[in-house]
Amino acid sequence: MSEATDRLAKVRKDIADAAIAAGRDPASVTLVAVSKTHDAERVRELLVAGQRVFGENRVQEAESKFPALKAEYTDLELHLIGPLQTNKARDAVAMFDVIQSVDRERLAATLAKEMERAGRRPDCFIQVNTGEEAQKAGILPKDVDAFVASCRDAHKLPIVGLMCIPPVDEEPALHFALLAKMAARNGLAKVSMGMSADYPTAVRLGATHVRVGTALFGSRGTQGGGP
Repeated sequence: MSEATDRLAKVRKDIADAAIAAGRDPASVTLVAVSKTHDAERVRELLVAGQRVFGENRVQEAESKFPALKAEYTDLELHLIGPLQTNKARDAVAMFDVIQSVDRERLAATLAKEMERAGRRPDCFIQVNTGEEAQKAGILPKDVDAFVASCRDAHKLPIVGLMCIPPVDEEPALHFALLAKMAARNGLAKVSMGMSADYPTAVRLGATHVRVGTALFGSRGTQGGGP
């Protein structure tokens, strides 16, 4: 338990230091603890230590461990940070409080339909493929403005911000600056960017949400990589 508490304290201090250095209020940055591949007991350790916002990559994995935790900790906030298939949209709307990976027109339409059906409207971030990587999900930078408008106007989605995952072999600051600029241009107050290796940089460049896994939970073992 003490190790989890120590890790959480260090990450929070890093965030606060970076925010203060940038002339920002540390409270303006939300730490999303990425709990993918870690079981409910590992999540509980951070809950006991005071963390309340968590991120999962897969709907099915979240469904296997979070219903009981959310019943116990009613202020727990759960973010979907991984790719979402349209056939999982109904489950995602039911389970998650925030969906950070809206990345295509068909998914936007399906989410809008499921939100209307369920009477539940999780906040949404649009995922931007800032590195224009063929293998990676996300809207291309040149298409962001039109897609934001479509999500807002045609689908009436509660779009609150943008999210990105920079290429692993490029300077992340360039991508963070680009994402912040696109968000500001579209009147979006929130930007989700920065993971375990670079979250202080992201905070200095305006991140409102950082997605941190390894720095909080340690290595993932068989499913390495990620935030």
